Amino acid sequence: MDISSAMQIFVEVVREEGFTAAARKLKVSKSHVSKQVDRLEEHLGVRLLERTTRQVSVTELGAIYFEHCRRILEEIDEAERAVTSLQASPVGLLRVSAPVSFGMMYLNEVVLDFIEKWPELEIDIHYADTRVDLIGEGFDVAVRIDALDDSGLIARRLAPIKLGLVASPEYLERFGRPGHPRELDGHSCLLYKYQATGTNWRLHGPDGETVVRVEGRVMANNGRALVDAARRGLGIALAPDFIAFDALDSGELEFILKPWSPGNLVLSAVYPHRRYLSQKVRLFIDFLAERYRESPPWACME
Repeated sequence: MDISSAMQIFVEVVREEGFTAAARKLKVSKSHVSKQVDRLEEHLGVRLLERTTRQVSVTELGAIYFEHCRRILEEIDEAERAVTSLQASPVGLLRVSAPVSFGMMYLNEVVLDFIEKWPELEIDIHYADTRVDLIGEGFDVAVRIDALDDSGLIARRLAPIKLGLVASPEYLERFGRPGHPRELDGHSCLLYKYQATGTNWRLHGPDGETVVRVEGRVMANNGRALVDAARRGLGIALAPDFIAFDALDSGELEFILKPWSPGNLVLSAVYPHRRYLSQKVRLFIDFLAERYRESPPWACME
């Protein structure tokens, strides 16, 4: 059995959701397609597809194998193009993960510009504030906002992200302006559900690090939702500059406790370590780096 040929047939069966459609696309007989998938399952010792008289569906193990096969076949194709000097433009499917607010506010336009530049590429964008498993879930690259960690992934810095404490003038007039982090006790603070330190805010200032436990009526799993709540006078938010900068510029929000910093983060493009980085991933990361190379539009928290 030719493993790469069997992989290609299996991938097309999953994509076309059936043996007949896959055979038609590959211009081979349906019996050949069925036989190759059977041999592949026998070789692996697992069932990849569930078959009924009406439909074919991929099993849980089959879905995992499909992602690996798709990636392997694309890399084979790109390697062949590279060595034969035919790689004039990137091809295939690029799967990208990014946080919701940053993605919708700043990344979406960049991604669409990139796709327009390379018409042979397909794009699958997954926006979520939870961290995805790039390898396990089959992503090519993720745009992340975080302190860089030693995760075994490769990260390329794109731009700094600054954090600050903000509140509306109406809130400060009504409840007072805290002069020290300890005075946050009793204030309504807007809580980010995925905050690494939970309800503890760590602030660095003139007298070193101060850790305060905060409380509030509003909790959300999205930073923009918290900034919108701060605009409405519902409390104090610990916000990144890329979300808060327009409200700060318009005067809807103000900085508080400026001598104390909650620290800064980094916008990065993260991808799995591979000996051979596909052209589509390399070009996409270069495209992002070029867009964010200059001072980004949200850089306002000085």
